[in-house]
Amino acid sequence: MSNEKMENLLNLALDATEREREKSLDLDTGYDRAERTWEVIVKFGGTEEALRGLFAEKFPEEYDRIRITNLRNEYAILLLPEHIVELVAALTEIEYMEKPKLLFFAVNNGRRVSCINQLQTVGTEQGTLSSGRNLSGTGVIVAVIDSGIDYTHPDFRNADGTTRILNLWDQTIPADSVADPFPAENGETSFLGTPSGYFLGTEFTRAVIDRALEQTTERERFALCPSRDISGHGTHVTGIAAGNGRASQGRYRGVAYESPLLIVKLGTPGERSFPRTTELMQAVDYCIRKAQEYGMPIVINLSFGNNYGSHSGNSLLESYLDDMANYWRTSIVAGSGNEGASAVHASGILRENITKDVEIAVSSYEPSLNLQIWKNYSDEIAVSLIHPNGTRVGPVRQILGPQRFRLGNTDILLYYGEPSPYSPYQEIYFDMLPVNEYIDSGVWTIQLVPQRIAAGNYDMWLPAGGVLNEGTGFLMPSEETTLTIPSTAARVITVGAYDGYFDRAAAFSGRGYTRETNQVKPDLVAPGVDITSCAPGGGYVTRSGTSMASPFVTGGVALLMQWGIVDKNDPYLYGEKMKAYLIKGARRLPAMRDYPNPVFGDNGIIVSS
Repeated sequence: MSNEKMENLLNLALDATEREREKSLDLDTGYDRAERTWEVIVKFGGTEEALRGLFAEKFPEEYDRIRITNLRNEYAILLLPEHIVELVAALTEIEYMEKPKLLFFAVNNGRRVSCINQLQTVGTEQGTLSSGRNLSGTGVIVAVIDSGIDYTHPDFRNADGTTRILNLWDQTIPADSVADPFPAENGETSFLGTPSGYFLGTEFTRAVIDRALEQTTERERFALCPSRDISGHGTHVTGIAAGNGRASQGRYRGVAYESPLLIVKLGTPGERSFPRTTELMQAVDYCIRKAQEYGMPIVINLSFGNNYGSHSGNSLLESYLDDMANYWRTSIVAGSGNEGASAVHASGILRENITKDVEIAVSSYEPSLNLQIWKNYSDEIAVSLIHPNGTRVGPVRQILGPQRFRLGNTDILLYYGEPSPYSPYQEIYFDMLPVNEYIDSGVWTIQLVPQRIAAGNYDMWLPAGGVLNEGTGFLMPSEETTLTIPSTAARVITVGAYDGYFDRAAAFSGRGYTRETNQVKPDLVAPGVDITSCAPGGGYVTRSGTSMASPFVTGGVALLMQWGIVDKNDPYLYGEKMKAYLIKGARRLPAMRDYPNPVFGDNGIIVSS
């Protein structure tokens, strides 16, 4: 029996066999096969203490296996034995439950076209953002939640060689695997182990990083602080937002080049090497807690996303980020994703008595594929799935819960959902799994037969993040509403990418608006094509993507926070007010006549002074 207090994907995952979960891209995310436990996100009523007491009362035999990571505003991450997940969801105190999703990671020229140079050198006689000194990010924390950082890179160090990093939480390193570098100094330690209130990773303080930087060999250095950025993504992003350019004599200096840094390396990626939304939520919670401890304003950069959800801004992750954007003196910046030209979205409007066929090309050697169909609940539509050889299943039964079929050498796992307390929209979810190693290639067809139409609009999404083989995608894709989640969150500052060399849109940049709610997203765009920034090892590399665009805005936000909050010109310059200032100050492209628009958002390109 499906539980309507749990999202569709979690219901389906609990119903699926272990073999089905192993073959699926998404169903086993959050499941520990060895321990037979699930990690879930919940919104609950009451306090953490009350929740713990309730679990002790209701599940005394399992209590020692239950883990609660309490987040702000009545959100929590739970680790639960598999057999009590539905029982926990049924508790009155639990308002809603979701499973984790995988997250996919999506300066010189960029800084110039963003008008950052002027802000970095502003004086008392130059403009309204003047405060009598350069704007460099001083006093404002830049937090980067990503793949980590090369903390040895000169651009993240002060002139005396010490680190600019306040804290580095590496969620991938077990605390018991690292030795304390200060075991005998005054009986105290600056090594914190796992951050208080969380259950994963190791937190390295500035003192620990400085001690590591004093070592003469790499082996000694990484024995004290073993955190590394293997992909280089986080190092590149941090360099754009806040690198000081020391390794290039200032040529590749980032935006907020004197901001103190707070770094979280998203963790426990497991076999698939992708972090999870549960780790992201804990990272955001941690960053805001740290900013409050330091008594400093903070801007948080998120350069990743996924495609699962209605893209309307109403999942628990999106709601949580909206709530956190109202905490402390916080601004949250997210890239709009790189799915604008990737053929992973299709949409249209149905009319009664007119059948619509939506075709999906599946290339050879595709190990699995999932598809979401989102529609208005009031619309009645018969849905069929047609195999490349012409055989079909459907119209599928319009009943809540999982259904199973087989077409050729492909198993079909289907979940027909209903609206939830957090979403008025209806989802039909297909998971295509191989009978052997790969699903059948060719052109598959989703056939939609309208029966009773009130609104008629529908949207379909395939997985984002480049996990599909080249050639897999919709034959007639739509570039609009290709924002990845969580950039769809209402209070997040959502950033698309443009090509600063040619003053034009970047084809890959995720586009708006949000589904149904039609909120203008992205809010603005920034340079994201061929951006040179820091690379592990002390050098630089050039990359493209909205991952490169969002840190330009992050750095710009830090400069404005310095002017407003630190320099006491505007103590409330954060959150939604910050977004409004950015949009008002953005430059419009001459070639684009109509604003707002799904490509450039409300007003254009960051950021004119």
